[in-house]
Amino acid sequence: MRKLFLTILLALCAVSVKSQSYIGFLTDNYSGVHGVINNPANIVDSRFKTDINLAGVSSFVGNDYYGVNFSDIFDDDYEIEDDARAFPKDKNNLLGNIDVLGPAFMFNINERNSIAIYTRARAFFNVNDINGETLESLINDLDDNIDFNVIQGDAYGSANSWAEVGVTYARVLMNKEQHFLKGGITVKYLQGMGTAYATGTNLAVDFDANTTTSNGTVTTTGEIAYGYSENLEDLDDVDIETISGASGVGADLGFVYEWRPEYKKYTSTDSKGKQFMPKDVNKYKLKFGLSLTDIGSVKYEGIEERYDFNRTLTQNDFEDIDIDELERFYGTPTLVESEKAVLPTALHLNADWNINQRFYVNLNSDLSMTAKDKVNRSRVANTLSLTPRFESKWFSFYMPLSLMQHSGFNWGAGLRAGPLYIGSGSVLSVLISDETKAADVYVGLKVPVYQSRPKDKDGDGVLDKVDECPETKGPEENYGCPWPDTDGDTVLDKDDQCPEEAGEVENNGCPWPDTDGDGLLDKDDSCPQVAGPQENNGCPWPDTDGDGVLDKDDNCPDVPGTVANNGCPEVTEEVQKTLNEYAKTILFDSGKSSIKSESNQVLVDIVAILNEYPTAKFKVEGHTDSAGSAKLNQRLSDARANAVKNYLVENGIDQFRLSAIGYGEDRPITTNKTRAGRAQNRRVEINLVNE
Repeated sequence: MRKLFLTILLALCAVSVKSQSYIGFLTDNYSGVHGVINNPANIVDSRFKTDINLAGVSSFVGNDYYGVNFSDIFDDDYEIEDDARAFPKDKNNLLGNIDVLGPAFMFNINERNSIAIYTRARAFFNVNDINGETLESLINDLDDNIDFNVIQGDAYGSANSWAEVGVTYARVLMNKEQHFLKGGITVKYLQGMGTAYATGTNLAVDFDANTTTSNGTVTTTGEIAYGYSENLEDLDDVDIETISGASGVGADLGFVYEWRPEYKKYTSTDSKGKQFMPKDVNKYKLKFGLSLTDIGSVKYEGIEERYDFNRTLTQNDFEDIDIDELERFYGTPTLVESEKAVLPTALHLNADWNINQRFYVNLNSDLSMTAKDKVNRSRVANTLSLTPRFESKWFSFYMPLSLMQHSGFNWGAGLRAGPLYIGSGSVLSVLISDETKAADVYVGLKVPVYQSRPKDKDGDGVLDKVDECPETKGPEENYGCPWPDTDGDTVLDKDDQCPEEAGEVENNGCPWPDTDGDGLLDKDDSCPQVAGPQENNGCPWPDTDGDGVLDKDDNCPDVPGTVANNGCPEVTEEVQKTLNEYAKTILFDSGKSSIKSESNQVLVDIVAILNEYPTAKFKVEGHTDSAGSAKLNQRLSDARANAVKNYLVENGIDQFRLSAIGYGEDRPITTNKTRAGRAQNRRVEINLVNE
């Protein structure tokens, strides 16, 4: 039995590989067709026109039982079971895979759709919950003199290998300003290449040493069952090949969301409103991926053998038992139909931060969705990885830091240089640790055909894709064409409100109008809506008092008058008569020029009449009778005329409208021979002065 356990467990330990592949490389936006491994949505809106993988392989050694100093394994006499440090627990685990990506390609059909076809060969190995303490006792040989009793409990182990051909379709589901979403699905045909599994239920080993014969007894309890394909029947001559009748179907499903806060920076629009975004740059600031991979199983035709493990054997028999001799020691097994090989279904959560188009930080989590306590289940190790990277079209470098279930912390490095990709998720931790539980490496060659950088022949900053004048520089607002000046008025059409008619710069390219047709342009017309003469700035002359005489010709613009009197009210004969009738009643002190107070009302009435004719000029005339000397009468008539004039001026009549003159006794209106006649001749007249 010792040979049986060691042959199976140590052989599998030697080829144990990690269940994740191409660590670090898959975070690269230039991983190309490899992107379908973790998320089929990755291939659409990629940085490739097409990407052709020639061959690539990823392999990883990992477990939580052995810690190895890798500098020692190159010694010729190094034996892992003797020289490595063991970490036995009641539940130790070994798990892994080898992943070979054969000829594969992806192709962008258009901006929204992409496809990929790939070939792939994979092998998974899982040993779950095996009792490391029992395993250590078996490896170190049974001690003849020490009894032990270790409860093994339940244990599960499986090894599966298969080939797959996958077809992936991915498309853009949403492209709305800052928000971008794409999805993809892979359907794959699975061809089995071999399966083997074993389970133990309530296993226990009880060693009772015999100190006299050095041949103690070993009591085993529980139940053991195993099944395998024909090509794995002989462990000394394992033949990995496709098996007729062993096939299945699998699927992957994934989505990627990108947050593009600077989407305007990457968006160009042509004159027809069609938007264009360059394909050669990453446009996201943050990217989130969610995928479910390896849904499916492979069905093998085979038989499972179940043994009752409740037996007591001698120490020698137990140590020498072979898998072919189980029936001899444990009796005829129960035969049932073998279990199908379930793929390592996993949920992948991914977040990528674009720092500055060259430096990125990626956070990735791989979660197994298959139970480790089920029969013939392949599973991935739950992993959390943080990967800073430098990324460009022809070169990328990354340093993943991972916390991996069962293997602990790993620190790696990798690069992509054109067609070559090579790296390891653990190379640095292997170099600095003397108790490494994991070590991996991957390498491959591809033929990348990158998206070309959009051209800008005229160097105006407008890409030829949306440039309507790709040979001539022009602004982006005019779709790369220079702004025209159709009417040649030096105002560009974009600013010209009359692009077909030459105009003035000050009037936004339009000729100045003459809205009212008065011969004066609106820009100079104070009344652009009403015709008027140029002398009045395009406005019609007003007639404020409405007397039919325009203000410009109206000497009395605020008082209605007559045309004949230049717009001023005309002093009629009747008014003149009334005025003189008033004037004749003005009384003076005898022999003097002072006006008697009883004449004040008459003078007020005269002032009122004169105010009604504001531009008319009047002459105040003084007259006397013939009594007395002519010289005295002349002086008295002058004094009295000026006294009346002064009164009128003092009460608001413009002095320039008045003149005063005395005529003495020269202009009598009746005889001076009678008292009544002389009284009429002593008078004051106010007469209109006609100019």
